Amino acid sequence: MTSKNKLKYVFIAVVVVLAGLALADALGYFNEKSYTAVSHGSHSHYVPYDRDPNVSIDKFPMEEPAPGEKITPTGQIVPADQ
Repeated sequence: MTSKNKLKYVFIAVVVVLAGLALADALGYFNEKSYTAVSHGSHSHYVPYDRDPNVSIDKFPMEEPAPGEKITPTGQIVPADQ
C-alpha cells in the first residue's frame, strides 16, 4: 500500500470519527443536564427529558432552574431532593 493510499484511509477515518462525535453531540449524549432548551418563537422553554407528553411546551419555565433545583415532568421547578 502506498503512502498516498494510507493517507486517504487515515483522512476517511478522521472524518468518520468527527462525524460520529458531531452526531453524538447533536443527540445530547454529552449533555449533563436533565433538561434541554426548546425554542418557542422569540424565547425558549426549559423542558426535562422525561416530560409528560400531555403537558404543553408553554407550561414549562422560560428560565433555567437554579443549582439545587430540577424541573418536574409537568413543568414545575422544585428542589432537586424531591
